[in-house]
Amino acid sequence: MPRPPAADADPPLLVACALGIERFALRGGRAAVGGNRPEPVVLRTGMGPQAAERALAKALGEGSCTQRSPVIASGFCAGLAPGMRPGDVVVAEATRDHRPGAGDVLCRDNGPLLAALRQRGLTVHSGLLRGCDHVVRGAERAELHAAGAVAVDMESAATLFAAQRAGRRPVAAVRVVVDAPEHELVRIGTVRGGISAFKVLRAVLPVFDEWHRSLLLPRR
Repeated sequence: MPRPPAADADPPLLVACALGIERFALRGGRAAVGGNRPEPVVLRTGMGPQAAERALAKALGEGSCTQRSPVIASGFCAGLAPGMRPGDVVVAEATRDHRPGAGDVLCRDNGPLLAALRQRGLTVHSGLLRGCDHVVRGAERAELHAAGAVAVDMESAATLFAAQRAGRRPVAAVRVVVDAPEHELVRIGTVRGGISAFKVLRAVLPVFDEWHRSLLLPRR
């Protein structure tokens, strides 16, 4: 079991995703992460909001993560706005859990992420990222967009809610669109859009590392 870092060490970045294919893509970007800071910890939580909450609660404060570790929820998502395409990136201004009482989590430190992703020539959308406990299609997709959301996934809102419940820290959600109004899919691995999204997701880990380095974390 990895040792926790020293109390005065820089806390490692925790990147949480649900699926094995998402973790594989994110870990593939490690070769481009440089510097003397600790490598990002890429955590596979499993699918769904309950699994994400359990995995975050266990990871924070154990092993190589600490109570000060910044958290990014990442992986694939469904775009809600007309014109979105697979491979577009969504940077949340806030996440909203589907469960009553959970409320919104504001992503106050996302400016450097937006700038860095756009500098790489990616199409980036920003706005409300909704949580859900099932795959969203058709009329429900349109309803969520009409209510102000730009994208939806099953884990981001629960991940950031659990991260903030465990202690104050910078949080962000960066998702890659794999499914959009004009590009609905059945299974990620069988559609061209899934390949495009995979390539983009593989390229974002160095951006996450830059964001981590830009943060001025409070010392306790």
